[in-house]
Amino acid sequence: MSDQITEASLKEAITERLNAIHVEITDMSGGCGQSFTSLIVSPQFEKQTSLKRHRLVNAALKEEIARIHAWSAKCQTPAEFERDRAARGGETEGPPLDGTVNGKVEGVKD
Repeated sequence: MSDQITEASLKEAITERLNAIHVEITDMSGGCGQSFTSLIVSPQFEKQTSLKRHRLVNAALKEEIARIHAWSAKCQTPAEFERDRAARGGETEGPPLDGTVNGKVEGVKD
């Protein structure tokens, strides 16, 4: 694994380790690889509580998460993802951007 955590490296790891069918990663730190938010859709989340879903993600990304400052994930089953997307007229919602200013974490240098 390279030293730099990127949107692409996280997406690849999540897709491979969680059999995710849809992954959106946003680097909220302006490209320095310190703060990420994500939307993860995986059949592995079926019949799992929100807490268990996040534990699955955190276990799968243990090394990566240890090397970054902030991480948040929205975890959905394929059915939940399709239901939400249909409710929005086919558009995906994207990862959560709570606590950001225009999708960037305040106080983090580019």
